[in-house]
Amino acid sequence: METMKKLFLISGFIAIISCKKENQQKTVENSNPADSLNIQSNVDSLRSQNDLSSIDGIKKEYDLVNSKLTTKTLDSVSFKFECEERSGDVVYYSEKGTLKAIKYFTADSHFSSVEKYFISDDQPFFVFKDETVWSFDGGSPEKPETKDEVTQQRIYLANNKIIQCLEKKFTIKSSVANKPNPETIPNNENKNCSANEVLETFELLIKNKGKKGSIKCL
Repeated sequence: METMKKLFLISGFIAIISCKKENQQKTVENSNPADSLNIQSNVDSLRSQNDLSSIDGIKKEYDLVNSKLTTKTLDSVSFKFECEERSGDVVYYSEKGTLKAIKYFTADSHFSSVEKYFISDDQPFFVFKDETVWSFDGGSPEKPETKDEVTQQRIYLANNKIIQCLEKKFTIKSSVANKPNPETIPNNENKNCSANEVLETFELLIKNKGKKGSIKCL
């Protein structure tokens, strides 16, 4: 009788162990490794396939991101700000949670600026700046004429260093019917563009990324 009891206990213990092993095996089988691979694949697909250490690669990546901005296929969040006499807004564009571009607009009484930052791996690779300073340019009190002095910069960056900075300047007068076409105006290389200035503004915009609605100063 004692021997039978021992055999029964041993058989039950073996059955419990076998059941646990089977459950553990099912758990391993049910955990799909493709899930983590899919997550990694999504991250990799958002990384640039272009060589962002070269001007040509930067241009290709810019065209890719800019086409998504044009077709409005990127997610966006924004906020407005008003700081003393200057006001503006900031828009953040992302794809599947990855930041791809930032548009920063600011203006005061006689000045306005639009800066667009194109981003890969959390760093800017191309920056477009469009600044306008306007003033009165004759006319009459009833019908004043104005003059816009426009400066555009196209800044190519690699590893947070400027590898090329192109600049063009032109004037738009309200009294002149035929306005200049910026696309036909040649760029000149500017050796005095400041990487520190660009990166400081970029870091400030990143710092304020979580802001919503309307705020005061950045």
